[in-house]
Amino acid sequence: MPRKYELKQRALSQSETRRRIIDATVELHTSLGPAQTTVSAIAERAGVQRLTVYRHFADTRTLFEACRDRWMADNPLPDPAPWADIDDPADRLRVALTAIYAYFDATEAMTGHVLRDLPQLPVMQEIAAPLVHYWESVRGILPVGWAAADGSGEQLRAVIGHAIAFGSLRSLVRAEGLADSDAVELMVRLALLA
Repeated sequence: MPRKYELKQRALSQSETRRRIIDATVELHTSLGPAQTTVSAIAERAGVQRLTVYRHFADTRTLFEACRDRWMADNPLPDPAPWADIDDPADRLRVALTAIYAYFDATEAMTGHVLRDLPQLPVMQEIAAPLVHYWESVRGILPVGWAAADGSGEQLRAVIGHAIAFGSLRSLVRAEGLADSDAVELMVRLALLA
């Protein structure tokens, strides 16, 4: 009986160590960004040795995937499915941008660091593929039902792409001092002009 208990305790300990490593990675990616996060810093933050990090995560990819999965579980992206049910395209865009900007507000540090570091880290670009798919689906939902002034919809798609970009929130709200709701209304008015 003692052997079974020892194995269970060891498994619990390993699971707890893995959780601490993932938590440390999330914290460092949020505060410094993925490109500035070292295995040594992760180990120190998690209270383990570097070798322990490597025992749990054979490579950067598996560690970053675990970090992404934890982050996404704790910070789910806004669900775009209900937006498709909103008939009026301006109202749809308004509802979507309100949710997107609230998400960006809540995740600003991590989102900013990841977007900054993506060009430097090919492994992050691969791991971010589900996010690319998400934003493509949002871009597919929001232009539906608009009558584009230029006939092609090119300007409208550009406005919507700009409106849902993280940099737009930073520019309009952080740099220019607009409230989120004012930034949303500005983007809706711009879409109406397009």
